[in-house]
Amino acid sequence: MKMSLRLTPVILLLLGGCTVGPDYQRPSMALPVHYKEARGWQQATPQDSASKGEWWAVYRDPQLDALLRQVSLSNQNVASYAALYRQALALAAQSRAGLFPSVSYDASTTRSSSHSNGQRSTGNAHQAELSASWELDLWGKQRRTLEENRASAEASAAELANMTLSAQSELAQDYFELRVMDEKIALYQRSVAAYERYLTVINNKYQAGSESRGTLAQAQMQLESARSTAQDYQWQRAQLEHAIAILLGKAPADFSLPVAKLNATMPAIPQTLPAGLLQRRPDIAEAERNVAAANAAIGVAVAGYYPDLSLSASGGVSASAIQNLFSLPNRVWSLGPSLSGTLLDFGATSAQVDQARATYDSKVATYRQTVLEALQEVEDELVELNTLQGEIAAQQRASDAAQESARVTRNQYEAGMIDYLDVATTENSSLSEQQSLLALQSTQWVASVELIAALGGGWHASPSE
Repeated sequence: MKMSLRLTPVILLLLGGCTVGPDYQRPSMALPVHYKEARGWQQATPQDSASKGEWWAVYRDPQLDALLRQVSLSNQNVASYAALYRQALALAAQSRAGLFPSVSYDASTTRSSSHSNGQRSTGNAHQAELSASWELDLWGKQRRTLEENRASAEASAAELANMTLSAQSELAQDYFELRVMDEKIALYQRSVAAYERYLTVINNKYQAGSESRGTLAQAQMQLESARSTAQDYQWQRAQLEHAIAILLGKAPADFSLPVAKLNATMPAIPQTLPAGLLQRRPDIAEAERNVAAANAAIGVAVAGYYPDLSLSASGGVSASAIQNLFSLPNRVWSLGPSLSGTLLDFGATSAQVDQARATYDSKVATYRQTVLEALQEVEDELVELNTLQGEIAAQQRASDAAQESARVTRNQYEAGMIDYLDVATTENSSLSEQQSLLALQSTQWVASVELIAALGGGWHASPSE
């Protein structure tokens, strides 16, 4: 009894074991309290699990809302990453199962025949066996493996979220570009109609001898140039429509987006954007979880220095007749431990540990670089949007002035005060200024989506805010 009490702590130590390798600590990475372009520092802590809601709701566009809701359901790239995430979860579950004993069974029946000294003998053999084995996790190798696979599964979940956000962002950008393209096409269609009227008037004057051949050619050139640009925009619109179809997991032939006016609302950027919002970015969370997995892999490699201890037990019955199979004399059993390890590997285990540590250092650097690049993306989008506000306002004034100039020159031409060349010049300038305005507006819509994506899905802490 005393011997049993002395052995109890030893048994508990063997069962509980220890865990070799470093315990994980998130790499330090400072973030600014606010953004330079949004007019200090804090510790970065990934918060990709924070609820962000349907970030596209800020645009208040029912058509966009309906399209983006389909991305997570139908996009094939998202479906691929979702399958990889399920695979990572299964791998983690498999690692967890390795912490417990495994039990297996075997049952067989054979009939054999033999000849000896001219005599033939035939017999039956029946066997049933139940066995169990358990590799004791003395040094924490299996626990580190489970830790590694769980971190990898979490990284896979973040990768899935990142792919979903990326696909949604890309679709929203394509959608806004397509809607602005509709406005560009409409602008040129109006211009073509106006140029056709001019050409008719000038041709009548030419036939009457009151207008020159050069003026007629100028009007013809202006009309055909506008027609060419309008057709160029048509194929660009078609390609944007095809891109949206693919993002929705549909063949381009099975999807169409009718021409419509852009009725979305441009969201106002808050005066202050805390850098903490950046911590919700799934790519940052993925990079940080990869660091955690690499840290656990160091422990798995270090455990290679230590022996593995397994316990195995089996029991069964064996008999020549089934009716005697479970009788006491036919029972067999075995029980015993197994210790295995490496005595000499010429530095192979040490090299594996060095490799694991180098991989960890690489993942830490990748994590920090991901944070820095995310900061740059946000700053870039903020400065672009802040600049675009003034640029669009100035371009709007330039467009209005160009349209007024074109109106005045048209009236002067109709009154016979100037040549048509002046009209063509001011009309071209007006069309160019309006086209530039639409291009800036398209850039603004795209930049707003890119800012939301750069912040991990909006600038609110929760959908209710």
